[in-house]
Amino acid sequence: MNTQSLIDVARKMVADDRGLLAMDESTSTCNKRFAGSGIPQTEEARRAYRELIVTTPGLGESISGAILYDETIRQQTKDGTPFVKVITDAGIIPGIKVDIGAKDMAGHPGERITEGLDGLRARLKEYFQMGARFAKWRAVFALGDGIPSRGCIEANAQALARYAALCQEAGLVPVVEPEVLMDGGHTLERCRAVTEDVLWTVFNQLYTQRVAMEALILKPNMVLPGSTCPDQGTVDEVADATVRCLLRAVPAAVPGITFLSGGQSAQLASARLNAMNVRFRSRLPWALSFSFGRAIQQPALEIWHGDRSRASAAQQALAHRARCNRAARRGDYNETMEKT
Repeated sequence: MNTQSLIDVARKMVADDRGLLAMDESTSTCNKRFAGSGIPQTEEARRAYRELIVTTPGLGESISGAILYDETIRQQTKDGTPFVKVITDAGIIPGIKVDIGAKDMAGHPGERITEGLDGLRARLKEYFQMGARFAKWRAVFALGDGIPSRGCIEANAQALARYAALCQEAGLVPVVEPEVLMDGGHTLERCRAVTEDVLWTVFNQLYTQRVAMEALILKPNMVLPGSTCPDQGTVDEVADATVRCLLRAVPAAVPGITFLSGGQSAQLASARLNAMNVRFRSRLPWALSFSFGRAIQQPALEIWHGDRSRASAAQQALAHRARCNRAARRGDYNETMEKT
């Protein structure tokens, strides 16, 4: 393991006020989104949509890394150019999702455990050879009556840590994604307490598995009220709760935190990230950035709608959302940008 090389990649992933584009939807998830928009659920439609994304002009100005799916990393543009080459030529670091999804956890009703450790060492070696330089693993934690349980938190934290150790061994920067879901009616404070508990447990396991903190990226949820909670809080309240939680749980050695959007609207995700950087950026030990999927892609998908003639307009929408989030990293985002 070349630790310095990993550190260099991790720093590049959060440098220059850029962030990550999560285009790692599984085939089933991508098909579900296509079905909702009336787009054919075929491999060619998925390839064409992903080509639209990776060939967006100027994307590398706002995006430092792209998280791909197994199908995506093997695909090419219509003229035969591998997506990995297109991404790299744009100054974007290719990454890969390596977990195989969250499954029902035995003995823990309502809770899930992420699988994919079996055979992971060999898969990581292959992805590195294909050009990937970082990987991602997602664990999910539902909030409800008596959950998440200690067993669920500890089992997922250990899996995240084992994945991260294998990544660094293979020369890939691990993106560690423990997501406290926003589904439900829980309060902002309840989310903060659970998120802090989850992060403490995850980092304890990362230390136990001898993962280099300087060579990983954390991809957490923002601290948010549940989607059905009557009090959604202000943008500043979310920013305060999120940063307070992170300061208590995330080591200063970690180079960057790239938030998932988790079902937030594109504009609200940008506004909340902006508020954190406006209020706290000058006194934080790590960069606060973004690793958004739907919050960047959805406007483009709605415009494209499977119609090749709309590709250019869809790319403009995608680039616009990426620019909005780069502005949020600098604390320069405002509603006026949405009218441009």
